[in-house]
Amino acid sequence: MTTLMRAEIEEQPEALRRSLDALLPEVDSLRRLGARTRQVLFVARGSSDNAAVYGRYLCEVRTGRLATLSSPSIATTYRARVELDGVLAVALSQSGRTEEIVETLAWAADCGARTVAITNEADSPLASGAEIALVTQAGAERAVPATKTYTTQLAALAVLGLALSGDDEEFRAALDKVPDAVAALLEPDPALDELAGRLTSVDGLVVSGRGYAYSTALELALKFKEACYLPAEGLSYADLLHGPIAVLDGDTPVLLAAPADGPVLPGLVTLAARARELDSNAYAIGGDAALSAACDATLRGPRLPEFVAPIGLVVPGQLLVESLARRLGIDPDTPRGLRKVTQTDTT
Repeated sequence: MTTLMRAEIEEQPEALRRSLDALLPEVDSLRRLGARTRQVLFVARGSSDNAAVYGRYLCEVRTGRLATLSSPSIATTYRARVELDGVLAVALSQSGRTEEIVETLAWAADCGARTVAITNEADSPLASGAEIALVTQAGAERAVPATKTYTTQLAALAVLGLALSGDDEEFRAALDKVPDAVAALLEPDPALDELAGRLTSVDGLVVSGRGYAYSTALELALKFKEACYLPAEGLSYADLLHGPIAVLDGDTPVLLAAPADGPVLPGLVTLAARARELDSNAYAIGGDAALSAACDATLRGPRLPEFVAPIGLVVPGQLLVESLARRLGIDPDTPRGLRKVTQTDTT
């Protein structure tokens, strides 16, 4: 049986093409708005918050702007006043209807920020309340776990990064390659079924990455918890080495999310070797030949530069989660206790 989650994973190349076609014309408007700011504040929850981690790395590494993740409770619970002149507030919500996120963006504007919304719903309160709305073109997403709405959010963040970085031909060329690179990841990978089978017997899982790929580690850990009911922790490999590595053992493997190039790769290879010294299995998504040699199994990753790799890097992980859920007898489309739109209780 084909699940809705699997069908929506497979829709991602076209969803990304549509989204990039719709969003790239907004680059000039974003550039003009961003020219009036010096810092970026991301407002999000759940998968959108994980996407915002990618946005933070893009802003700081590619555009040289300080970027932070907000705590919406500052606005919605404590109702504090914060000076936000010179700040570009970017709110992410696939539905655009999470009241906490809508309220926090309005609060940011009232505090002096310029505002951008990233959402999949053009007629949502979030889109209406922002100066610029980047409306992704994922189409209706029926499975509860976010897949195509997540990757199209990453694409929207990449368009924002392109705008704030100025005339960056390398960036634009890399974005043009994304849909085809994601399509290649949907081709059969024999390692996928093998790895899903291995994970059916584990008690927990650590998912790790660093830099741009840290967002992928966080998102996949969330997906394992949502769709497979598997205790999974998403950690930067730097944080993992500072204590939590003690949880790695024969029952708790580590899954590494790695770009094909970049300065974080040597550390991930070292971490894989360290995990195996602790009798923990080490698995990888992406990376290079050295990482593959250091791991017990590796899923094929995207052939993309590091700064856009997370848009593709998450896809093999989504496929792994969907496969594992079915092996465990779980319907990944409707995980227990979850709804498509989550409202935070602020009372």
